[in-house]
Amino acid sequence: MSTGVVRVRTSADPARVHRALTTADDLRVWLAEHADVDLEQGVYEFWGRYTPDGERGRQKLLETTPSAVRFSWLLKGTEYTIELGVEERDGQTLVVASQSPFPQWGAAIEDEGGAGVVQTFWSLALANLVEHVEDRPVFALVDFSTPEQRVEVDIAAPPAAVLHALTDEEVFARYFGARCSIEPHVGGRWAMGGFEDEPNPAKIIALDEERFAIEFPDGMVSSWELKGSEGRTRLTFVQSGFDVTDPPYGSWLGWLSGFADMRRMLELPGWRPMWHSFEAPGLPDGALVLE
Repeated sequence: MSTGVVRVRTSADPARVHRALTTADDLRVWLAEHADVDLEQGVYEFWGRYTPDGERGRQKLLETTPSAVRFSWLLKGTEYTIELGVEERDGQTLVVASQSPFPQWGAAIEDEGGAGVVQTFWSLALANLVEHVEDRPVFALVDFSTPEQRVEVDIAAPPAAVLHALTDEEVFARYFGARCSIEPHVGGRWAMGGFEDEPNPAKIIALDEERFAIEFPDGMVSSWELKGSEGRTRLTFVQSGFDVTDPPYGSWLGWLSGFADMRRMLELPGWRPMWHSFEAPGLPDGALVLE
C-alpha cells in the first residue's frame, strides 16, 4: 500500500507537540472547528467546516503511543490510516504525519478524485501546528463549506520584502520547498517546477508594489494584494476563476502551507525552513527543494 509522509521542524518541546496532537482544545486551534478526544475511551474525532467531508464520526482511533496517535479517516469514499507523531532526530524535534494509502504525485497535481486535498491537507495542518506550539498565531484554516478562497494575514515585514519573497525564484524555493520559474514582469511566465517541466505556464498579469497576480491557462487567477503600514503588511491572497461547484481545495491548501513558512522566514531571526522531508509515490526527482 502506498504511503505519504510529511515531516516538519519545530523548536517546541516534544511533550508540548504531543499534547497538541492529542488534546481537543489544541486540535480546535490548529486543525478543526470541532474536536473530541478521550484516548482512554478510544475517542479521537475532529469535524466541521475546516475539515473535508466535515461530518462527525469519520475517524476511529486505532492506537496511541507515548509519541504518536494512529486513527482511520473515511474521506471521499476511501478509508485512510493516519499517524501523527513527534520524533527527535539529529538534535531536531520533528512533527510527522503519515497517511496510507496516498495518491500518486500526478493524480494529486491534477486533483483527480479530490487527490489534491488528500495530499496537501496535512502539510497545512502541520504548518499550523508548528505555529501553535511555538506560541504564534496559526497561518490559516481552509473553509470547506464555501467555494470562496480568500485569506488575509498580517506579516511583520514591509510590502517590498513580501513582494520579493513572492517573485524571487531562489527565495520562493527556500520557504515553499519547491522549485518555481518566474519572469518577474507583467506578461512574464510563471511555472511551478520550472519552465522545462511546464509547457503551459501561467502568465503574470499584475506586478507592482501593491499587487501581484498570475493567470493559469484554465482561467484560474491567483492574486496577492499588499497593504503596508508602519513596517508591516496586510497580505490578501485570493484564488478565483475556477468552477465554484468544484473548488480546487487541494491547490489552495498547498499554497497556504507554503506561505505559512514565508511569514516565518520574514518574521523569525535565524529562520530555517520548517519543511524537513516529504515522501509520496511517484514524486519526481528534484521536484522539491528541501534542506
